[in-house]
Amino acid sequence: NIVIVLGLNAFHADAAACLIRDGCLVAAAEEERFRRIKHWAGFPSEAIRYCLAEAGVALANVDHVAINSDPSAGILRKIGYVLRRRPDPALILDRVRNRQRRGSLASALARAFPQSSFRGNVHRVEHHRAHLASAFLVSPFAAASVASIDGFGDFSSAAWGIGQGTDIEIEGRVHFPHSLRIFYQALTQYLGFPNYGDEYKVMGLAPYGRPDGVAAMRRIVRLAAGGAFTLDTTYFRHHREHVDYRWENAAPHVGTLFSPALEDLLGPARQADEPITDRHRDIARATQAMYEEAFFHLLDALHARHRMTSLALAGGCAMNSVANGKIARRTAFKQVYVQAAAGDAGGAIGAALDVWHRMAGTAARGPGPHRPPARCASATQTARLIMDHAYFGPASSDFEIAALLSARAEALAADRCHAAHEPDDGTLCRATAEAIARGDVVGWFQGRMEWGPRALGNRSILCDPRRADIKDILNRKIKRRESFRPFAPSILEEQTHDWFEVDGDVPFMTQVHQIREERRPLIPAVTHVDGSGRLQTVRKATNPRYWRLIDAFRKLTGVPMLLNTSLNENEPIVCTPAEALDCFLRTRMDRLALCDHVVTRA
Repeated sequence: NIVIVLGLNAFHADAAACLIRDGCLVAAAEEERFRRIKHWAGFPSEAIRYCLAEAGVALANVDHVAINSDPSAGILRKIGYVLRRRPDPALILDRVRNRQRRGSLASALARAFPQSSFRGNVHRVEHHRAHLASAFLVSPFAAASVASIDGFGDFSSAAWGIGQGTDIEIEGRVHFPHSLRIFYQALTQYLGFPNYGDEYKVMGLAPYGRPDGVAAMRRIVRLAAGGAFTLDTTYFRHHREHVDYRWENAAPHVGTLFSPALEDLLGPARQADEPITDRHRDIARATQAMYEEAFFHLLDALHARHRMTSLALAGGCAMNSVANGKIARRTAFKQVYVQAAAGDAGGAIGAALDVWHRMAGTAARGPGPHRPPARCASATQTARLIMDHAYFGPASSDFEIAALLSARAEALAADRCHAAHEPDDGTLCRATAEAIARGDVVGWFQGRMEWGPRALGNRSILCDPRRADIKDILNRKIKRRESFRPFAPSILEEQTHDWFEVDGDVPFMTQVHQIREERRPLIPAVTHVDGSGRLQTVRKATNPRYWRLIDAFRKLTGVPMLLNTSLNENEPIVCTPAEALDCFLRTRMDRLALCDHVVTRA
């Protein structure tokens, strides 16, 4: 019998869904892409609807629903904490309400799908087990050390252990109230970046600071035996006071996490509208340095315990691409795998795979070669899949795009835009590469939407990495983002070693590496102030059209890469051709390629 598992990250930020059919990953998407609200928190009904449609099944056909949270996990530890610490009653009430919401999965499914009742089984997978599964069970490793570092999930903030075959053994944890994510998030708020997910701004700002200030951070974060860490809770509020967390049907919101003691230690917090000074840059650098100190403390302990050279990494902190890029240099791990959606969205896949292996995949023989069919990802008939690409979202047909352009013909003409059909792939790639080389800002929409927070060549804005002024052009025409934030390069995989100090694949933009010093003057648009770049290696086998476009640019310029940023304008990455066209029309983008159709401005 065919076994279908629906995996969910629900009632939390970055709500998401995936569908696995007999070990094959058929579809995966974040709810934000459909709701058009960044990091959308709540129940992912639209992502579920997409996954079911992509698989051609109804909810009634689903055998198992897996969610990446188990409120009963660590219940005795939770009770003990309340009895010992006696936190604010409002904090306890908030946690009880969260548990009630998470317990209402069956009713949420019934409300969202009244015409198709779910008759299968619901499985609650402990949060960090789901994270670890989301990394190791889709990695190319038969065995590896595994680590999940996050905010809080099921009363833990980190977990680590070993993965072998399809089994994961968790050997250690860090429990509430200690958390590296809370440390980084609190310092992000302190630096005047209040929105959920703003930590990447601190990563971008950090290289502009001076290498001092870590001593103060060591008073906040302390290293412990066995790779663990603790917080000095004097500097935080989350463990004793009610902090305003909002996770329901909207953009996620997290209230102030740091206490007045942090300002006593570091000085007054920056307000969002205040200018960034050298003091703020120094604190950003110290924050990143302290995170890395604790991160590598954990990884060193893991390697000492297992003596393995492969590492699978997950959790929200696994999106710290700067630290990830240093793993091979700073530790004895030589192969690192970070899934495209390493944060909570990825837990949907981890929960689904955990259930698949327990319920239907017991005959798995371990990983095999991965060459996915067009609409699926799996490792032949084994129950172990390898995720070497991230294209699991919706796609649009040529007919749909042609109909859209026809319906919008008047709006296009009013904006002095011209639409043309170019069915020849080689001609399309050459013409687009020539436009980029001339300095055009190009929207590139093709194939299935990416899974995870990064645009990886299917929903991207592309530019010439050789132009020193392109960051200003992009920010003026479209992005309007802070000047200290870098743009990323997509590079042909086979050319990577010649341009970056890295060996191996980085397919998901989850690692930052140093650009070779002699190459930096050639690609100033993607070279950060410290000489680094958050690269994406592009393989011909997994994204042939995007590879051909970059190769066409290489033939024109000698540079085998493009500047790649997300196709959006202060919103989630576009999902549909209509959203891509709207983004093009309301910005000053020069050209938009919608699969085999090209829209240009006069």
